[in-house]
Amino acid sequence: MFKCLMKCFVASGVVAASSLAFAAQLTTDARGAIPHDVQQLVVIDYHAMQNSPAAMNLRNRVMPPELKQFDEALSHSGLNENHDVDELAFALFRPSPGSDALQTVGIAQGQFDTQTIIANFRRQKVKVTMVRGNSVYPMGRTGMMLCFVDPSTMIFGDRDAVTRALDARDGMTASLLTNGSLMNAMQSVDTYPLWSILDEKGTQTMMKQLLGEAAGSVTDFDSVKKRLEASWYSMDFQHGVRFDLTIETGDTFTAATFSSLMSAAVMMRKMSATDAEKQALSDTDIGSSSGKLTVHFATSNAEFDSLLQSPLFKTMVH
Repeated sequence: MFKCLMKCFVASGVVAASSLAFAAQLTTDARGAIPHDVQQLVVIDYHAMQNSPAAMNLRNRVMPPELKQFDEALSHSGLNENHDVDELAFALFRPSPGSDALQTVGIAQGQFDTQTIIANFRRQKVKVTMVRGNSVYPMGRTGMMLCFVDPSTMIFGDRDAVTRALDARDGMTASLLTNGSLMNAMQSVDTYPLWSILDEKGTQTMMKQLLGEAAGSVTDFDSVKKRLEASWYSMDFQHGVRFDLTIETGDTFTAATFSSLMSAAVMMRKMSATDAEKQALSDTDIGSSSGKLTVHFATSNAEFDSLLQSPLFKTMVH
């Protein structure tokens, strides 16, 4: 559904263009530097963003503060994002089990000339902070920190987030590698140039936002939402724009219930939609099977460009 699509665009905050040659896969070292309690992980092929006008247009419209800060910080750190960075990931995680607080850590993969970069830091008299045997450097005046955990993997974010990522990487705390649910979800999407996975709480929060007032039609939504276990989505810009979302509910009845709610919300939205929005809604397929709710959206580049100009899109991204 169009509203679901827009929410997920904004949730990811980044967008990639695609070719079958591109895939945003994280190495074992990168996964090991992500804390265990991830609410959402978004991964993109950084080079692929340059290959589609539609992708860049959307990226510029929904670019999140974290990505803006990263781009700014790169210019002060000695990295060239157009050549050094291959994949870029953002992990939204809970610093401790059961916590309601959320922190964000970034992961960049590529072929980094770490010796030259570190030499540049030294010339600039950048103060290094040691976390056990790990050297952590400030990224310009952005307030962000970075650490190379190996020559091809860099973690970045605020000081506390980077420290927690290093704790996971060094085995002081559990990492994403021990999160069986999300590791399984990752296998369904990590061959795409843009993908995201969400845990149980992330999926429940997303669904409530997606349904909005429609959630009120469920007698005990807070009880029903607990059946939402995990979700994952991918985007592809090879032939137009394609978006696929899967939500794991664990049982056929729950999947069918939420499928009906989304379908009803689509019909209601069509009543006040513009022509571009109506076309997007018509291009969205919602279904359920084997305990999974699925959403598929596909459109041409031209139709997608019109969609970006629509009032509904502007409402969804502000």
